[in-house]
Amino acid sequence: MSEKNLPPEQDENQIVAERRAKLKALREKGNAFPNGFLRLHLAGDLHEEHEERDRDSLDLNPVAVRIGGRIMLKRLMGKASFASIQDMSGSIQLYLTDSYPGKEQHAEFRRYDIGDIVGVEGVLFKTKTDELTVRVKQIELLTKSLRPLPEKFHGLTDQELRYRQRYLDLVTNEDTRLTFVQRSRIIQSIRQFFLERRFLEVETPMMHPIPGGAAARPFVTHHNALDMKLYLRIAPELYLKRLVVGGFERVFELSRNFRNEGISTRHNPEFTMLEFYVAYRQYPHLMRFIELLIREVARSVLGTTKITYQGREIDFEKPFTILRISDAIKKYHPDLSDQMLEDRNALMAKLADLNIPHRAQDGVGGLQLTLFENTIESQLFEPTYVFNYPIEVSPLARRNDEDPRYADRFELFIAGREIANGFSELNDPEDQAARFLAQAEKKESGDHEAMHYDADYIRALEYGLPPTAGAGIGIDRLVMLLTDRPSIRDVILFPHLRPE
Repeated sequence: MSEKNLPPEQDENQIVAERRAKLKALREKGNAFPNGFLRLHLAGDLHEEHEERDRDSLDLNPVAVRIGGRIMLKRLMGKASFASIQDMSGSIQLYLTDSYPGKEQHAEFRRYDIGDIVGVEGVLFKTKTDELTVRVKQIELLTKSLRPLPEKFHGLTDQELRYRQRYLDLVTNEDTRLTFVQRSRIIQSIRQFFLERRFLEVETPMMHPIPGGAAARPFVTHHNALDMKLYLRIAPELYLKRLVVGGFERVFELSRNFRNEGISTRHNPEFTMLEFYVAYRQYPHLMRFIELLIREVARSVLGTTKITYQGREIDFEKPFTILRISDAIKKYHPDLSDQMLEDRNALMAKLADLNIPHRAQDGVGGLQLTLFENTIESQLFEPTYVFNYPIEVSPLARRNDEDPRYADRFELFIAGREIANGFSELNDPEDQAARFLAQAEKKESGDHEAMHYDADYIRALEYGLPPTAGAGIGIDRLVMLLTDRPSIRDVILFPHLRPE
């Protein structure tokens, strides 16, 4: 249908006024919002169970149904009317005449509006076009919709409005509903993967006396009764490792984290992470483990390990690429030699040539990471592990035995985004204390993302943390990947937005 043939848009205020008048009339008759209807069947289930039956079979063996849902389509044809209602499982057609459900109810139905929620009793039959339909015997208006749904041919297409009014987006866009159904299935599949491997799911505090577990700027709140400052969780890491000290040697948490940072297609101030820890393992084990996890989740939820993300294919069945961070930098910046990678002045000159800002207090490791994040990360489309991060930017990771300048740490990148971060955990309390002190000095010099000194965590390490490996996976970014969504806002039901 061309734009010029589209029906004219109605004035929403006029429509709302007309519907309020209808609601007023309903109130005058009695209870305008009845609450006693008991739904017994779902549209999707009825299609699954009876779609293959022919008309004669349904006529000879009638199936009584009791369904409820929102009117999404309505066609008035003289003495007969058709409608389509939508519930959580799908949609199904209704058929009403002056005979069924009768003149009075049929006349009332004809005054219903698109968006109204109804309860229906009837029997199944098939139309001449073989569409499974409910012949209505009783229909009741359960909820009067006062606002019109988006016009049928346009739908809800304003992207920001879809984020702000997610309830309307879910009603009108099947793709949106499918995305969030898949999100739920992805999380369920992840949980099952860990439980089958004898991990214990735990819950740790969301309000911390000291922010820790990551380098990030926290949200700050206040506990009135205790008169103390608290921080919303930026990561559950330090609490989860306390549990490993306590003897829970395989733990995981699907946690809500909060970071006071900018909003972008990859960042939301409130997000979901999976963090897990396993004793007596090292970081290479985690790399194999995460590769298997993503492969099995894709197979479980999508039925395949091959996906298409933004027009490009990714096959999770193939082994993931593995690169040292120094090799990744040299691959994309062949003008940098090994010697220059260890030269702070050379790195600053390179960043200046590329107009990339950096923090004045950063050493060689911080400058390498800045160069990597700004010029290389976005180019790693195929699943790629980058490892051997500088110790300077890895305050919680174990030093590499062969070269203590580097940490036994990796990050996983897919489609140009960081998906996971993991390492062999630092279990030397004296080394950890020294690194906390170094972070505290950074904070005093103006680095708002540097960590605090956590004395209780040091005390926990002094009781003994076994050799342990741990990792975090960004659930929102993983869902983006598996559902082919370009923005994190597409996979968070209620993303944070600027005020209207």
